[in-house]
Amino acid sequence: MTDQPEAAATALGPMDVRGVMAALPHRYPMLLVDRVVSLVPGSAIHAVKAVSVNEPFFQGHFPTRPIMPGVLIVEAMAQAAGVLAVETMQLANSGKLVYFMSIDGAKFRSPVEPGCLLDLHVEITQARGAICKFAGKAMIEGKLAAEAHFVAMISDPPKD
Repeated sequence: MTDQPEAAATALGPMDVRGVMAALPHRYPMLLVDRVVSLVPGSAIHAVKAVSVNEPFFQGHFPTRPIMPGVLIVEAMAQAAGVLAVETMQLANSGKLVYFMSIDGAKFRSPVEPGCLLDLHVEITQARGAICKFAGKAMIEGKLAAEAHFVAMISDPPKD
């Protein structure tokens, strides 16, 4: 995003799970970002998901060869993008939600298994108001596990 003040381009230091939960409404078992390594508002984020054998989805996917479902890898990238967008727009604890609008070009290169640290690298490729386009990569030990392009919108939650 080019319309951010210069001071906002300063990288933010590590963020623990409490900071992640201030930016996102997700909670267990759907919170798929454990911490943020670095975040440059308006630009990019490096977040981490520690994949544990205790994840509820491993019970059925697959009991004899646990593999993280691809849709959840994309969701983890989207949640990292949500943290990036919320921090960029300084909306933490505002109650705003980040909604998926589209997913394009999702590709899965290698399985994500228990014990992996899934590095989530997401950058903003375009931003117009409350709508942002992102490019994401999920990496394990420097190797590409998955990638996707996606669009999300920041909005108020639905009225009751």
